[in-house]
Amino acid sequence: MNNKFAEEFNQIKKEFEKSRKILLVAHSRPDEDTIGSVFVLKEYLEKTLGKKADAVCLDVFPEYIKVVFEGEEFTDLGKIKIGDYDLLVGCDAVERGFEKIVNEKRKNQKIILLDHHPRFEMKKTRPDIVVSDENFSSVCEILYDFLDFHRIVINKKKASYLLAGILYDTGAFQHASTSVRVMEISADLMRKGAPMNKIIEATFKNKRLETLKLWGRAMQRAEINEKTGAILSFITREDIQELGIKEDEIGRIAELLNTVVGTKFSLVLIEKGGNKIKGSLRSEWYKNVDVSEIAQQLRGGGHRLASGFEIVGKIVKGEGGITVE
Repeated sequence: MNNKFAEEFNQIKKEFEKSRKILLVAHSRPDEDTIGSVFVLKEYLEKTLGKKADAVCLDVFPEYIKVVFEGEEFTDLGKIKIGDYDLLVGCDAVERGFEKIVNEKRKNQKIILLDHHPRFEMKKTRPDIVVSDENFSSVCEILYDFLDFHRIVINKKKASYLLAGILYDTGAFQHASTSVRVMEISADLMRKGAPMNKIIEATFKNKRLETLKLWGRAMQRAEINEKTGAILSFITREDIQELGIKEDEIGRIAELLNTVVGTKFSLVLIEKGGNKIKGSLRSEWYKNVDVSEIAQQLRGGGHRLASGFEIVGKIVKGEGGITVE
């Protein structure tokens, strides 16, 4: 049992028990860690404590992972009123969308933030309880410790959701965030019924032909900057529209490029609607590059090995390489 956050875990449980209605907020462009976190909490709050809990997100639930999160859906943001909730909980990468949903805190409301990214900060709302440590692989790992600390039963559903988050954020145990503790937790979750093979199949292997074609274009365009050690590529709005790609199918390109020998970090620029460009940065511990520092210079965020940002402009490919106008 990890007692590092014993005080915070006790405070959180008290807030859960005395709250009437809880809002669980997943970050935009949701992945398995934020999804697993909010729905593990929803299961615990509703089935164990008998509370009313809603899970919300700025973006839709990714189709590819629904086979693991059977029957789960985000509550329509248009059908809720933030003022109706007395407890607001942000799960994972809270700088990515939490304050767009929760833009103010009323006197009768409390805010809890669960994260494993460094240096995040809220600009509009002040949290009451924060649990954050970049030494954890994922928020799902933190929630495992929370449930274990309070001796809360982890059934098959909770185990599946927690393992989905851990597997995604460790790259199926390939990232530096994979610790002995992570392996022990994963083994315990499997003993409780979590289907590792099914999760890996849905997350890492179940790809459409159009997705692979998009990855191929990104690989073909990739260039290495010898001076910085960066490997760069881009995806245009035309690529996405022509191939019928959904945003959740683009995520692994930066991760794949980051495996190229001799590079220090990867950067993939993705054109979105509204004259906006999303940047995804990836690195590894042994490369000794903190990509969150790059993201922060562009008003983005994340942690040292995986970060992102969003800027205004259009990608232009010229003789001198990739530029943004």
